[in-house]
Amino acid sequence: MNAADWATIRLTAELAATTTVLLLMLGTPLAWWLARSRSPFKPVWASLVAMPLVLPPTVIGFYLLLLMGPQGPVGQFTDALGWGRLPFTFAGLVVASVLYSAPFVVQPLQQAFEAIPERTLEAAATLRAGPLDRFFSVALPLARPGVVTAAVLGFAHTVGEFGVILMIGGNIPGETRVLSVAIYDHVEATEFADAHRLAAGLVVFSMLVLVTLYIVNRPKPEEGAR
Repeated sequence: MNAADWATIRLTAELAATTTVLLLMLGTPLAWWLARSRSPFKPVWASLVAMPLVLPPTVIGFYLLLLMGPQGPVGQFTDALGWGRLPFTFAGLVVASVLYSAPFVVQPLQQAFEAIPERTLEAAATLRAGPLDRFFSVALPLARPGVVTAAVLGFAHTVGEFGVILMIGGNIPGETRVLSVAIYDHVEATEFADAHRLAAGLVVFSMLVLVTLYIVNRPKPEEGAR
């Protein structure tokens, strides 16, 4: 692989890591609320989070371009703050990736929180543990497999993004050119050997992700016995 491909791999890893950290920070409280809330608006928020699972990436990319463009509210806001416009920048890729990968982080976290017995949290409350203490000392440790699953899926899904990334970031080497776009470029240029090396690497990476998830979510012997 040449220097450009290594730069692409590094940029992809940076994007996936940044997206995963942001999604864990933003998605964990949202998942906790979705798991415990009885609000009538809960289905609306859950549906908004799950939208990227059913919408074509190009639709999401199109509306993000409108929102973050010069005439969009987000674009005008970032311009007013002196940040410039987000499309075709790394920051724009991060915003798009956070929105597009959200269900792959929020949903595993929500399922992990929903699996925590209510009586466990009630027992902590009787020991005078406050809401934050119950969350960080009881709920979060019990949901650890879900947190690991969310982090792995969020990272892996960001690595494999194509449609949204291409529309928001384009193909700027060293700035917005990620692995999926680089593979597409190599195929278009009939550079099949280069495309094969990058694609094979993603296949191995995907296999490692799935093996990790199966290991993390494998029932313990005592759980299986029950």
